[in-house]
Amino acid sequence: MSRIPLEEERHDPEDLERYRMTKYPAKDLPYETQSICPICLLEHSEITVIPATVFEENGEVLMSKSCEKHGSFTDVYWSDADMFRRVMKYWYTSVGVDNPRNKSSEGCPNDCGFCEQHLAHTALGLIDVTNRCNMRCPICFANAAESGLIYEPTPEQVLEMLKTLRRNLPVPSPAVQFAGGEPTVSDNLPQYVKWAKQLGFNHIMVASNGIRMSKGADYLKSLMDAGMNTIYLQFDGVSEKPYLEARGRDLRAVKDKVLDNCREIRLDGVVLVPTIVKGTNDQELGDIVQYAIDNRDIVRCINFQPVSITGRIDYEERKRMRITIPDAIHAIEEQTGGKVKAGDWYPVASMMGVGRALGLMKGVPTVELHSHFACGMATFLFIDPDGTYYPITEVLDIEKLMEVLEDICELYADRKRFRGIRAKLKLAGFMRHIKKRSFMKDIISAFLNRGDYDSLASFMHRVVMLGMMHFMDGWNIDLERVQHCTINYATPEGTIIPFCTYNTIHRNRIESRYSEPNS
Repeated sequence: MSRIPLEEERHDPEDLERYRMTKYPAKDLPYETQSICPICLLEHSEITVIPATVFEENGEVLMSKSCEKHGSFTDVYWSDADMFRRVMKYWYTSVGVDNPRNKSSEGCPNDCGFCEQHLAHTALGLIDVTNRCNMRCPICFANAAESGLIYEPTPEQVLEMLKTLRRNLPVPSPAVQFAGGEPTVSDNLPQYVKWAKQLGFNHIMVASNGIRMSKGADYLKSLMDAGMNTIYLQFDGVSEKPYLEARGRDLRAVKDKVLDNCREIRLDGVVLVPTIVKGTNDQELGDIVQYAIDNRDIVRCINFQPVSITGRIDYEERKRMRITIPDAIHAIEEQTGGKVKAGDWYPVASMMGVGRALGLMKGVPTVELHSHFACGMATFLFIDPDGTYYPITEVLDIEKLMEVLEDICELYADRKRFRGIRAKLKLAGFMRHIKKRSFMKDIISAFLNRGDYDSLASFMHRVVMLGMMHFMDGWNIDLERVQHCTINYATPEGTIIPFCTYNTIHRNRIESRYSEPNS
């Protein structure tokens, strides 16, 4: 497949000092941050930035804030203060973005695009290709079909949005996800996937409810042939209840059929995406894990997403609905009979050294697994042929891996002699800290020999990843988290906007500007 030429600025690979591994100082509770007034936003479409305090009460971490017009608000930030303090210790700094699109004038979140205050680069870019949908779900980031307007960027705009993501420095966005609405209702989707491949995206995803993909393998095959690697499949549970409550219809047969069609065309990149709603499907998390294990030939990951709460709602009702990352992690420990423990999970930023060390060894900056420590958690499950699974903490020494990766980055930042050879020796020496070498030997060898994206892909084909990402809403938004966001929307106006501020604040403005009436 021919490449699409792309004029881009150049990055100086010799600026090695910036790649020194450093951590943010751990915060003591309480501490101050900034948020917004949810009522100013929801009822008046105004962005009012207000101070917020993050504090501990009864073992939970809460956020409180007060608006001069609308009074005080309190919400649960993290439900486990001890876990909050533990994961904060693994928050590494990122090299950020070198070519922000916006000047910082009004401050976060008004200057999103990125502005100069943004502290991370894009690991995953999102493009909404339409707000049309073949369903009407009550829990939807895009609020598809509610506005009476059709938002559907032209093919020319989508191509330019893809280019915008690939022009990022120091690291072009390596992954893109086409979303909506329901992106499969756009007949242009295969062309968009092809363009993404031609522009050099390593990982191309389509977020879907699976309805069109379930109707036959031919459509899926057209997307795969165009370059799609992964289906980001909406997946709410294994029983009828969560589908009826969250989607209005039982979609279990649809999900199973999508997986069957993937097997038929040999597409082995499925991510299950459960939106977790308290009282709806939080009792099925362990069963969802087992479903992924049972379908491990094609399921690579589960990305659990505690629901974001939109609309005006009082504190008691929010407290009844709110489920946070620790809630879900503890539920998984209980529902898997302790096979996946709370201590097996680490914040996404703890693996910062993987991307940074890989980039330094290659001599080309590589995407860094960064985010705010409170944004997301993850672990990996290694699986025996009989379906027995082990968390990564039973396979290797995570703390030692972080130490080795830090050492490798320091070799390059200090410009040590023979740093490439010494880095490989350090990785080879790490083998003695692998408790189950049969899982990892070939993967470490691939990393040592090639040090490329494919060596990380080979790792992902030996495991099922469990991810946990809690996207913020107007009630709990923390602008410090926004500044570290690595999951970003590209827009037709040429900007790149963090996920949570796009869906909470900027979506309506942008879609209205580029929409037409739904006739």
